[in-house]
Order: sequence, then structure tokens, then C-alpha cells
Amino acid sequence: MKIKGISVALIMVSALVSCSQGQEAGGFADELKLKDYQPVSVFKLPEHHPHQAKFSCIDIHSHPYESDAEAIKAWAERLDANNIEKVVILTYAHGDEFDRLYDLYTGISDKFELWCGFDLDSFGQPDFGQKAVAELERCYKKGAKGVGELGDKGLGESYCLRTPDGTKTATAHINDPCFDALLEKCGELGMPINIHIGDPVWMYEELDEHNDGYMNAAEWKIDMSVPGILGLYELCATLEEACAKHPNTTFIACHFINLSHDYEYLAGVLDRHPNLYLDNAARHQETAATPRATKKFYEKYQDRILFGTDNDPSQAMYDMQWRIMETDDEHFYGESYHWPLHGLDLGDDILKKVYHDNALKLLSR
Repeated sequence: MKIKGISVALIMVSALVSCSQGQEAGGFADELKLKDYQPVSVFKLPEHHPHQAKFSCIDIHSHPYESDAEAIKAWAERLDANNIEKVVILTYAHGDEFDRLYDLYTGISDKFELWCGFDLDSFGQPDFGQKAVAELERCYKKGAKGVGELGDKGLGESYCLRTPDGTKTATAHINDPCFDALLEKCGELGMPINIHIGDPVWMYEELDEHNDGYMNAAEWKIDMSVPGILGLYELCATLEEACAKHPNTTFIACHFINLSHDYEYLAGVLDRHPNLYLDNAARHQETAATPRATKKFYEKYQDRILFGTDNDPSQAMYDMQWRIMETDDEHFYGESYHWPLHGLDLGDDILKKVYHDNALKLLSR
């Protein structure tokens, strides 16, 4: 039988082929794991790949990633090649370990500036404040220009406060009176404090089909069922209280205080505390997901944002920073991220401040 010249047999064959193709596609989608999803952009758009910062740059946030002299020398050469005049090494360390790192890095290149951590070994003891301040002053005389990276993901200064076996974190947040003497001394010495508050918002959300950052959240999930743990906005409140109590102390909240999903709230925090600055370290790719909103935020707070990296100092890592900060490229992907990125195309005046001038003002103190 024919329908308007088309045989029923042909229609049935076409339907079977279509159904088979749909089953194959559905089968692959059912089998593909989110962790294996590595999209490649299909858009044929102009690409720009700067291999150094457009202007002289100070990296305000890095760590002692290299442990031997030859690797550190190679890093210093890479800094030159990327137009980075100085990198701040946040050691977390005090005592002999800080001295070792300081001698190692500064003995190789003056491009490295080392910051110490707080000595919290006597935390909870009556003489804690006195001992901690004394060690801070000693590190300052040794050459520490600032403190960091402190860190609180909900249970207190978890990067520093631990029981002797190194497993259990203490529950004292940055606004706790036990830290007042240390924070005041940092202000007196002109030592900025770099502090990590919380984590990106999807780490706090349910790991379900609605989580916007599921692939990253699955690895860094915050367990909000732990007794006494604070959420992201509660942690921000502890930082705000510390800033208010110590107006002569400079705080640098790294990673945009993990509030780049909520620029209105973040703006309010900055407006309330003139002694608070942000660094953009390790949040270039998060902020590149919303280029227009992010660019507006940079434009408004261009005097309060500092450039940082906080990643293994490879050339590929540096290249990604320059591409995001300087170009207007659209819809490209970065390593370990599963959403498309977009260049911010920041103006020269903003780049000069964020890359260099804002940090120089703080370091000059």
C-alpha cells in the first residue's frame, strides 16, 4: 500500500532507524558519568591567548608549592616571563618551619615575599595570647610582611587549630576574643591578614540534579550536619565583626569571600568595612561564568580587589588568568571546570590597580 506515493514499508523502516538512534543516544547519556564530562566548545569565535600579564603584576596569594632550589629558581624565571614582579607566599607557618621557608625562598630570589601563620600551639592556655604575639613579632623581625592564610570553613581556624594528633579542629572563629591581641598586633605592625572564609555556595547545597556546581561540589562538599558548624553567611558575619573590632588592621578576604554568587551582599560587606580587601585567587573561573556582573563589580570596587593565583604555578595556569582578566573571548573551558568561561575584558586602569597598585599600597605599609 502507498500513501501519496510513499510506501508504508519505507515509513516503518524510517521509524525503526529513528527509534534505534534515540535508544543509542539515550543509552550513552545514561552511562556517562558527570565526573567524565569534559565538553569542548563548538563555537567558532576569535581566541586570544596572552602569555604574560599586560601590566606589571603582584600575585598576592600563593603558597610554597616548590620545595627544592632548582624548582624555585624555575618558578622565579616563570614569574619574569609572566610580568610578575612579586609573589606573596602564604606559608601558614611559624617557628622553625617559617624560618626554613623564608631562608629557602628569599635566598633564591627577591621576587618571593613570605607571610607567616599564627602560632596557636598554646591555644586554650592562659598565656596563649602572650606567646602567640611574641612569636608573631619574632616572625616579623625575621621578615614576615603579613599573616596567612588563615582559614575557617565552619568549625573555626581549621587551617591552624588542631589537637595534638592533628585530626580534630577547634571551634574558635576569627571574631573570638582570644584572637584580639594578635589582630591588634597585626595592625600595629602593618601586617595584612589573608583569611579564607567558607567555600563556594554549591558546597553547601544538596548534591542533587539542581546543584549548579555539582561536579565540583561533590569533591568539596561541606557537611552541615556537624554540630556547631557555621554556614557561609554566618562565617561572613564573624569576619565582619573582626573587621569592626579592629579597624586599624587590614584584612584580605581571599576568593571573593566565596560570595561571587551574591555580588549585592558582597558589596555590602565591603561598604561596611573600609579595612577589608578581596583577592580573586582561585576564583577566576567561578567569576568568569558571569562576565557582565563580574565586570561591573570590578569597575565599582577596583580599589579593593587584589590579584592572586593560589594554584600550581604552571604556565598553563598563568595563561588562563590573563585570558580571563584581559580578553573578551567567549564560551571556552578551563581545566577541572565544567561550565563555559568568558573573558572579563577589564579596562587598562582597572587592570593596573588589580594587578599591581592596590597590592603595592598594602605592601608598602
